[in-house]
Amino acid sequence: MIKSNLIVPGMIISIGKNIFRVESAVMVTVSRGVPFIKTKLKNLMSDELVEKNFKQDQEVEEVKLIERTIEYLYMEGKNHLFLDVEELDNVQIDQGMIEEKVQFLKEGVQLKAMFYGDQIFSIELPQFLELMVIKSEESQEGVMSSTNKVALLETGARVEVPLFIESGDIIKVDTQAKEYVQRV
Repeated sequence: MIKSNLIVPGMIISIGKNIFRVESAVMVTVSRGVPFIKTKLKNLMSDELVEKNFKQDQEVEEVKLIERTIEYLYMEGKNHLFLDVEELDNVQIDQGMIEEKVQFLKEGVQLKAMFYGDQIFSIELPQFLELMVIKSEESQEGVMSSTNKVALLETGARVEVPLFIESGDIIKVDTQAKEYVQRV
């Protein structure tokens, strides 16, 4: 437990049965009242942003999340199956947590996962992945309106690539920006 006046952005706290990341924390002093701590918190279960006020010196439970490496195996029903590389246990993560990251998942990709006990609160793709181009738009002869075309990758993602990229090429993709970096 910590005192509320020690809350800082980036800290993980528990309120009730929910885990929150502190996005901002400001001490508010009122001319005729008791000062309090005004915070913006992101619920790590639902990604909902909430505002919460704490009395000065109110006790708050700080939570330490454990970062572990998980490796993508395959889709099983509506869940994705991963291997916890350190514990050698299978971990199921539902589609809701993965969201748009699924477009870069393929067997063997290792991700960072934040655990609290046995529960995962977030996953993070590596910033760069090397993926094969399955199909790309044909460039139209005589039309020089663009220097890029859209390519379909082996994971189902679509990214803009230079005109010289062909089917079968391996390219490096920035997963955060969702864009082409270079041909490998």
